[in-house]
Amino acid sequence: MTKKWIKAAAIRAARTVAQTMIATIGTTALISEVNWPVVLSASAMAGILSLLTSVVTGLPEVDDGEPNGKHFGEDEE
Repeated sequence: MTKKWIKAAAIRAARTVAQTMIATIGTTALISEVNWPVVLSASAMAGILSLLTSVVTGLPEVDDGEPNGKHFGEDEE
């Protein structure tokens, strides 16, 4: 894993966390009704799953010739 890959994976995971937080908060009618432990745990899990997915499938935006820079199952050149 290169520095570029780590940065791209971190950005992707942060976006996933933010989207999950917004979606989870958006399911409540009032901000005072938000179940914050559920929001935080779901968001953290989404971030972890995003990182694991990046490890397994690679990141299309980072194609530096390393195996994790390609999609899972693609042939090496």
